[in-house]
This record gives sequence, structure tokens and C-alpha cells, in this order.
Amino acid sequence: MAKSRKVIITCAITGAIHTPTMSPHLPITPDEIVDEALAAAEAGAAILHLHARNPEDGRPDQTPEGFNRFLPRIKQGTNAVLNLTSGGSPFMKVEERVMPASQFKPEVASLNMGSFNFGLFHLLDKYDDFKFEWERDHLANSRDLVFRNSFKDIEYILNTCAENHTRFEFECYDISHLYNLKHFYDRGVVKAPLFIQSVFGLLGGIGTHPEDVMHMRRTADRLFGDNYQWSVLGAGASQMKIAAQSIALGGNVRVGLEDSLWAGPGQLAKSNAEQVEMAKAMIEKMGMQVATPDEAREMLELKGGDQVAF
Repeated sequence: MAKSRKVIITCAITGAIHTPTMSPHLPITPDEIVDEALAAAEAGAAILHLHARNPEDGRPDQTPEGFNRFLPRIKQGTNAVLNLTSGGSPFMKVEERVMPASQFKPEVASLNMGSFNFGLFHLLDKYDDFKFEWERDHLANSRDLVFRNSFKDIEYILNTCAENHTRFEFECYDISHLYNLKHFYDRGVVKAPLFIQSVFGLLGGIGTHPEDVMHMRRTADRLFGDNYQWSVLGAGASQMKIAAQSIALGGNVRVGLEDSLWAGPGQLAKSNAEQVEMAKAMIEKMGMQVATPDEAREMLELKGGDQVAF
């Protein structure tokens, strides 16, 4: 009997898009981030994608000190691969965004592969009041926001982390971002196997139609052949339907409260682990198995959890 295919689940624990008003279940403090990360790993996530927040008001915090409040505890509590953001927040400069990955030398760090309009302002209409005033400004100011990820910025992050032997979760929000990645791949700046995360459903990026998903997959196949692992994340209500399409197309999935606050129509997810359990059940019902952290390390050719600086 042929072995069933292994599917990597990445769980993005908190992110920088959603704000405290949007869900009481969004982890804010270091203790909450630790608890949510460990529960997600226990539920089946092989990779944990991590952001930090100010524990007082929940605003994004990209300082190494912010990450150091939870990184050692998560590492001690799980064998999961820890993936640090270099995206931070769209309002941050690249020098600020890369600091945690540069200092802590993780197995994986995220890397946005191109600039694009980054609209969150449409979420303002859903809330009458906010717990913290920064939340309203955070959303409203995105009406005039280009999330800058220039070729210079991308190369800066790659060069800054070059000696760390960190692999990247290449976040591609549109088709052009795949071509940007191909540019660096052809130059030998990045090496196979590439870990490509296609992002669907953010205002300013590619949409969530099944043809959009197919277009991303076909283009990546044409550009990179067998030299990459593909994963998807669907924003908001599109999370699970896009995950299902990726699984059917031979890909991997990313879930978590960074990307979606929901566990069903009108139903807030009570935890990251709840979404991981949903993805795991879908994978197994489709006749496949969830990859363990060590299987994910083998698939992505990672350096190992003993080679990080935390």
C-alpha cells in the first residue's frame, strides 16, 4: 500500500492585523501567546508562526524584547518549528521588522515578496467602539497604505539573515510576488526547497475565487517545478475553503487567528487550536496525514531546533 501524503499545518497565532476589539480570544499577552502556541502544536500544527504584541494594549511589537517574553517558553514546551515574522506590521520600516529573525536565528522566518496596497479600513464599519484608540487609527490609516516590500527591502532581509541558515516562508500576496521570488531564485540568493505561502483574500492582494488559487498553483509549478513546498492561507471566512482546495491540489495549509477569527459563519474561533483541529480533520478525511514537526523539517530541509539562538 502506498504511503499517504503528509500535509504541513502552520498556525499563525496572533499576527498584526486583527485588534483586541475584534475577538476576546485573540492572544495578546506573552502568557496568552505561549498557551495558544502550545495548544496549537498539541492539536497538530507542525509550524508556529509568531508575532509579538504590547501586553498592555495589544498593538504590534516587533522588538526582540517583545519576542523574548515568549520564545524560550514555547521552545521548551514543544518540538514544533518556530517561525518568526519579518513582516511585523505594514507601518514598520524593514530595519525594525527584521530584528527578531536576525537576533534569534529561527529555523523559519516569513518574508513578504512584494509591495502592495494593504487595506483594512473596510473593517471599520463592523465596530461601533474600540477598546483602544490605536485600533481605529490602525484600520483607518490603511486607506492610504502601501505595504512596502521593495527589491531592496527583500534583499536586505535575505542578506541580514544569510548567516543564520534560516529558511523563509515566502509570503506571496499576488502573482507578481512569485515572479519576484523567481528573480532571487535565479540569482541563487534563495535555495530550494522553497516554502511558498500563497495569501488570498486581503484587500489589495489576490482574491479568493478557486480560479485565483489555481492560478497561483499553476504559476508556481511553472516557475519552480518540484523545487518548492506550497501552502495557502485564506483571510477571514475563506480560510477553510481555500485550505481544502490546497489539500486537494497537493499543498499544505496555514490557519490561525492571525488570518481568520472564525470557526464557522458568525462563530468566533475560541482558540488557534480549534482551527488546527478543523484543518487536521479535513486532511484526514481526505485520506492524508498531518506532518509532524520533524517531518516538516525534513520536507523543508530545516537546520533543526537546536540551531536557533533562543
